[in-house]
Amino acid sequence: MWRLAKPGKIPYTAAMTADPTAIPRTALYAGTFDPLTFGHLDVMAQGGALFDRIVVAIGVHHGKEPWLSFEERASAIRDACAALGSSCVFEVAGFDGLVVEAARQHGASAILRGLRDGADFDYEMQMAGMNGALAPDIHTIFLPASPALRHVSGTFVRQIAALGGDVSAFAPAASVVALERAVKRRAKT
Repeated sequence: MWRLAKPGKIPYTAAMTADPTAIPRTALYAGTFDPLTFGHLDVMAQGGALFDRIVVAIGVHHGKEPWLSFEERASAIRDACAALGSSCVFEVAGFDGLVVEAARQHGASAILRGLRDGADFDYEMQMAGMNGALAPDIHTIFLPASPALRHVSGTFVRQIAALGGDVSAFAPAASVVALERAVKRRAKT
């Protein structure tokens, strides 16, 4: 039973978090990650401070042709997450259906979503409402982008790469290399 503490005191003991039989707090972070950007990593790092396990779910949509293969995106995510140095366990998976079903499949109680601006907020609130109606037991957690990363968008990163620009300020090295390969592949077709 929880009791209210005196103002300025929080009822906390190490026993509250030290239960080795506790189910890990798991979240799902879904996206196309085409490419993985520093904005995505910002959300992962913030989420890693809140959850024990994050499943980074790469959306595979039939009829939508990504620049990077699933394997290139998964590899970039694994490399970047390993470099985060977080105690959170990051896993990579693919999905091609409803995000709430992917969350259930991986035992996630929450869906992480990053917000850059008001337009993101409006869209993500509608999506959270729909997901909440489909799966009331799975919560959406909004994480604001760090101020230095609010302008970073996968679409802009692809456009800059396509025009021969340097995208290393916006994406981790594995994404940059994969984008360079993708630009060459696209130039041949």
